[in-house]
Amino acid sequence: MRVLVTGGAGFIGSNLVHALLPEFDVGVIDDLSSGSVENLHPAAWFRELDILDEGVGEAVTEFAPDFVVHLAAQASVAASLIDPERDWAVNAEGTRRIAAVARACGARRMLSASSAAVYGDPVQLPLPESARKAPLSPYGESKLTAEELLAAELAASDVDFASLRFANVYGPGQDSQGEGGVVAVFCATLVSGRVPSIFGTGAQTRDFIYVGDVVGAIMSALMTEAPLHDAGEGGPAFNISTGEQTTIETLATMLRPVAGFSGPYEHGPARKGDIENSALDPRKARDTFGWDARVPLQTGLQMTYRWFQTRG
Repeated sequence: MRVLVTGGAGFIGSNLVHALLPEFDVGVIDDLSSGSVENLHPAAWFRELDILDEGVGEAVTEFAPDFVVHLAAQASVAASLIDPERDWAVNAEGTRRIAAVARACGARRMLSASSAAVYGDPVQLPLPESARKAPLSPYGESKLTAEELLAAELAASDVDFASLRFANVYGPGQDSQGEGGVVAVFCATLVSGRVPSIFGTGAQTRDFIYVGDVVGAIMSALMTEAPLHDAGEGGPAFNISTGEQTTIETLATMLRPVAGFSGPYEHGPARKGDIENSALDPRKARDTFGWDARVPLQTGLQMTYRWFQTRG
């Protein structure tokens, strides 16, 4: 079985590739704009390409995947505010192109990474897949459009498909620069001996999910015999999440004993486009392909901080 991972040199992608390789032939397409050569597994087939490049179709056809996991993306909310056209091109049009190639080369299933950002401000917590979609940023809008284009491209084909809406993913391998998640930023800052900044009041909540659990969800979705494209309420989308809310202040408190830090945190202004509270209901993924998040936040923070210590 052959699995193609776009964005396979990135944070989630490289963790997925390492998990897949013992059992599958794995191909990676990545332009290395945010991914790293260091993340590439030497046993993986690799082509350095932007997903918008004309040569992507030829490369995918050359690898001839049975499954496609589309993780390549413009992942920065801040960057989407500065250049929404580029954000749309990569996230929406890029997804459509990969879906078209997956169909043309006869792939059996395509999974595409989406985001909690498609929901916007929640009307209920935790959010089910059927909840209202009202993105607050061009990034959220492009991810929602990507879901629609994925369905439009593959609904009448033999390719099963689904969008996986990730909550706030953290763990070893995450870049603390650019759009690095708050866990990565806090860990890198503490390892360097500096004081982290909390943006806003710190009362805002997030649904933090360990990258190993996300990898487990992708692998479960790839291997399930259940069709994903017609999985009932909410359409061909699945929340990949814990369903639990954690405030940023609580996160900071949990990191204190891990990092041996007892001083005060700094505070800064809230960031434009940030959602105040977020938690996604993961029950549909559990019911459809038998997946549950398993790693407690405290355990995940310890493993993540230790990884940053090895890099510091």
